[in-house]
Order: sequence, then C-alpha cells, then structure tokens
Amino acid sequence: MSIHLKLLVDVGVGKAVENWLKTQGHDVLAVRNLDPRMPDLNILTLAVREQRLVVTMDKDFGELVYRSRQPHAGVLLLRLEDARSDEKLVVVEEIFRKYEKQLLGNFAVYQSGRLRIRTT
Repeated sequence: MSIHLKLLVDVGVGKAVENWLKTQGHDVLAVRNLDPRMPDLNILTLAVREQRLVVTMDKDFGELVYRSRQPHAGVLLLRLEDARSDEKLVVVEEIFRKYEKQLLGNFAVYQSGRLRIRTT
C-alpha cells in the first residue's frame, strides 16, 4: 500500500522523476519551479518548514545534515552521476516501491545499486 509523501525535488533530479512522483499521488514541489539557483541551506529550511523529504543528487546535503547538524525532514541522496533520465526513473521507482515508508525523517543514500538508510 502506497503512502503519499510531501517531497521537495532538487534541480538535478529531473522532470521525469518529478512527473512520476506526482502520478504516484505525492505532493511534489520542484526547486526548478521556485528558484533553480536556490542555495542548499534554503532548500533544507523550506523542506523542514513544510515537512518535505528532499530528493537530490547533491552531496552537499550530507555535509549540511551531518557536519553542520542542520535539521531536516528527510533526504534521499541519489548518487547517480551521469545517469540518463530513464535510469534515474528506474532507480526512484524501485526505491519508492520498496522503501517509501522509511524515507521520511531519515537520510538515505542510493549508490552502486544499494540504498542505505540512516536514522538521524
């Protein structure tokens, strides 16, 4: 059974993933539609204020959460450098199908075919 999450999708993730998440019933806010140059800290602050999971390909969010101890409502970091749009979509579909309920409030990293979820 699918749950509906509030998501904030960062620019690098892509429109195909944004659109798919919307078709799954999630409340999707795209950084590209707000301010494509929005600083990472502002993205995280907005996500906390609205209790949204950040979906990103930007490793700087790990620094903000772990080194700078910034509060967050959950981060899904996709380590998919140079991935095509369709490749990103396949990965995101699998993650949301298997782990959707575990993402909110946690820091998850997808890399080399594996998803690591760290509770924070």
